Amino acid sequence: MAKKGVLTAILFLFVLVCLPCINAAEIYGTVYDMSLNPAKDAVIEVNSTPKQSYISKDGSYSFILGYGSYVINAKYVHDYNAYSAEENITIVDEGKYILDLILFPDLSEESELLLLGEDINLEDIYEEEKQAFPWLYIVLMVVIIAAVVIFAKKRKPREKIAEKILEEEIDPKDKIYEFIKQKGGRVTQREIRKNFPVSQATISLILTELENDGRLKKIKRGKGNIIILQK
Repeated sequence: MAKKGVLTAILFLFVLVCLPCINAAEIYGTVYDMSLNPAKDAVIEVNSTPKQSYISKDGSYSFILGYGSYVINAKYVHDYNAYSAEENITIVDEGKYILDLILFPDLSEESELLLLGEDINLEDIYEEEKQAFPWLYIVLMVVIIAAVVIFAKKRKPREKIAEKILEEEIDPKDKIYEFIKQKGGRVTQREIRKNFPVSQATISLILTELENDGRLKKIKRGKGNIIILQK
């Protein structure tokens, strides 16, 4: 009787050990990177009880799982970039099942912090941007003001010359002669035309009269004339 009891106990323990294997399935496959190459040294995990996890040297993996729902995920780091993959699976029958995983860039906050190896305070970054913006705005305004001042200085002599000549009640010939004089005694006929609101024919007539008076000389250059005061 004692031997029979021992044998019964051993058989019972054997059944308990083998029972999980009876209602179980094998899930296996390969973890691939985005180029469809096996991801060597990838970490594969499954949330079984207890959790199963190991590093695959050649990218392949295999799990024995009982009936139920599971999440299989893989993590892979290459050239300081993190990649991951995750698949849900439900075991309802025995057998062998292939489940390959394809890794994609892991953009989660945890992976970014893991790769950087430091804490990132978004509030500090926001504060730095707010502090930098006024300085950029001030620099931009200074550049714009400087450009306006330089442009105004370049136009000021010309505007003063034209304004002075137009305001004085003098003969048109004297106006043009004074304009040429203030321009250094040398100017193109086109520039004279731009500064006096009269026709081209009138400008040509006035210049001819001044030339006849011996006050200036016209020199032909291309399609225009250069006007030079006579000393």
